[in-house]
Order: sequence, then structure tokens, then C-alpha cells
Amino acid sequence: MLQRLGRSKKPRGDPLGKVDWACPGSRAEPYLPPAPNMVAQGRVLLIFFELQLAIMVVLYHQSDHHQVSYVLKMLTTSILSTTDTILTMKDVYRGLDQIQLLSPTKEDLPTCPKTSPFIGGPLKVSFPLDVTLDDIAQKNPLVQLGGHYQPPNCGALHHTAIIIPYWARRKHLHQLLYHLHPFLQRQQIHCTIYAVHQKNRARRLTQALPRDTKAKGGLSRTEMARITQMDNYTFNRGKLLNVGFKEDMKENNWQCLYFHDVDLIPKDDCNIYDCSAFPMHASVAIDKFQYELPYETYFGGVMALQPTHYLKINGFPNNYWGWGGEDDDIASRIFLNKMLISQPPAVFGRYHMMKHGHDRGNKANPKRFHLLSKTHLRWRYNRMNNLLYSLLSKEQTPLYTNLTMHFGIDYH
Repeated sequence: MLQRLGRSKKPRGDPLGKVDWACPGSRAEPYLPPAPNMVAQGRVLLIFFELQLAIMVVLYHQSDHHQVSYVLKMLTTSILSTTDTILTMKDVYRGLDQIQLLSPTKEDLPTCPKTSPFIGGPLKVSFPLDVTLDDIAQKNPLVQLGGHYQPPNCGALHHTAIIIPYWARRKHLHQLLYHLHPFLQRQQIHCTIYAVHQKNRARRLTQALPRDTKAKGGLSRTEMARITQMDNYTFNRGKLLNVGFKEDMKENNWQCLYFHDVDLIPKDDCNIYDCSAFPMHASVAIDKFQYELPYETYFGGVMALQPTHYLKINGFPNNYWGWGGEDDDIASRIFLNKMLISQPPAVFGRYHMMKHGHDRGNKANPKRFHLLSKTHLRWRYNRMNNLLYSLLSKEQTPLYTNLTMHFGIDYH
């Protein structure tokens, strides 16, 4: 089903044209001619690409179409991976001091332009050593408590909630916040960043059990402890995303929701964080994967849905415990509901993945392929409406709203 339906192939990303992917570059700064060494690098790369094209022509005339496809794939990867070298990359904080508060009331503010004047294109990905939340807050004085931001000098056209499922990655969360806040300000987006955190309460719950619940017709203490430990010490990304949606929509009637892995940093602010007419896969070119999709129907990393999209697919699956499978399940739900997956051009949808190993409690899910084979049967029943969780706390920090929850026992 996945391979047969595929995704939208429109060259400008959005099948119905809601998102304008034409990025004119920064209007806030004067054009500077490229440095001599950059011109020399560009000439070398041009010669390299011309040589590859010549090889492709020779192979084509020899009817070796398989080799032509291979060389073309290498050429595409080379172009995307060397984009950072060819283009002038800006610091994500450069030019933000030009955002000025205006005296008119909120009702009298002009509407923000369709293309933000602060967008500059390719961005450097670099972080200060041991950056703290206080450091980030000082660099982002316009961000309000809870991670809220509204353009201070115009009425935003885009209203987006960023939902980050969070699991034992404090350093990555800080680095993402350091980069993401100025990234969103450059796009003049009204937004809030939510970190959705799964809390471990297994020990406390186990101690609260009676000595022998089996005598009363329930599970034994040992069996309950095993199930509780499996439940609370195993990451469940799908459930976290469902919780993020339900809690965030209580706070604001968001037009767009971005479900954003904590280890992915956007590398181009032309990748506008607004929704498309169809569900969108924003992270289409990740450096770890050589700026290519690992497979055609890959939907992991950073994805964007309108609330109507989310409700149409019945939310996200709740039964994927551990790493893997839930993003493919979400893609299946989209295709089963006769929707396409839109995407930005790969040159804009580039991301840096921060290095990490598998977290404790997030090992590969051995049942993921079996669960995927049942998606077409279970997607109507395994959904947000049968989501069990307890919201332990909702804390508004200077840079984000932290949602901490405990999940119920997994009976799947």
C-alpha cells in the first residue's frame, strides 16, 4: 500500500500551492559578492558535475541504464551535501536585532508580509559550549513565558504549535531551543514550543500495590511490577505526540502542528513552519542519510499536520513501545485516508541530526513490523480517543511549556 500510493511529486512542495516555497533571500541585508575562494570552489564543483554528466552520457549510449541511475543518485547527493559550501550561510541570530517593537496596539498592527524580510536562506548550525537555558533566554528577549512568541511589529499569518517528544535528551533540547527560537522569529510566526516528557513512575506505583493482588482476582505483584516497568521505562513516541496534540489544542486553536524530533536542527529558514493542504514531511534531507530519504515512504523526524488532518487519521498509534514503526504507521493512516504527503524542496528541507546512541528504554521495537501489517485493520480503533495518560505537571519555563505525563498499562 505504501509503495503503491507514494507521496506528492510536485516540484514546489505543496500539491495545492498553499505554501510558497520561493525563497528570495534576505531583504534585510545588502547583497555581498561572493568571496574569491568561494568562486574558486564553485568552479571546481562545476567541473566535477560536468564530468559526472559526461560519464552519464557515455553510460547511456552503452545502454547501461542501471549505472546511469547510480551516477545520477550520486550527483544529486553531491549537490545537496555541498550546498553548505557553495552558499553563504548566516548565523541564525544575525539580523534579529532589526525586529523592533511598535507603539500601536495589537488591533492596529499591520499584517505581516507573505514573505518575511528576515529570511536569509542557509543557516549555520553551531552552538556555544554548554549553553544554558538562561543563556538562550537572554538571546531571545521577545520570547514570552512558556515559549510563546508573536511578531511584535505585525500580525502573524502563521499560527503553529511545535511539539517535541522528549526523552532523556536535555542537552539536545537546549541546543534545539537555541536554534529553533530565532529560526521561528525570522519567519514571523506566532508559535509556542511544547516539550512533552514521559515520566518514570514505575517504582512508586509498584510499591503502592498490595502484597498479593492475585488473591483478589487481579495480577500478582510480580506480574504487575513487570508490566508497570515495561510501560513506564519504554519510550512511546506516538502516545507523546497524541498527548501533545490534546493538551496544546486546549490552550490555543492552533492552525498547524509541527511534530519535531529533539535531535533535528533545520538548516534553512526558507523551510517555512506552516502547514500545507496535505500532511507535510518537512525533514526530507537529513545529513545522516546523505540528504536523501532512507526509503520512499519515510515520514520520520519533522512532520506537520493541520488539526483536520490529525482528526481524519484518528491521531497517532498508541501501541508502539520502543524505537521504530510509529512514523510508518502514521504514513499508512494518511494514505489509507486518500491523502498525499507534501514536502518542501530538498534544498530547503535540510536538517542536521545531532549524534546520539539509543537511549535506555528506547530499544528497537521487535513487534513493529507485525504491528505495521495490522495498521489497515486497527487505525480506526487505536487512536487518540482511547489514549490513557495522567498529566503530572504543566510548567511554563522561559523558553518552552513542559508537559510531564505518566502512561497507563500497555495491554496491546
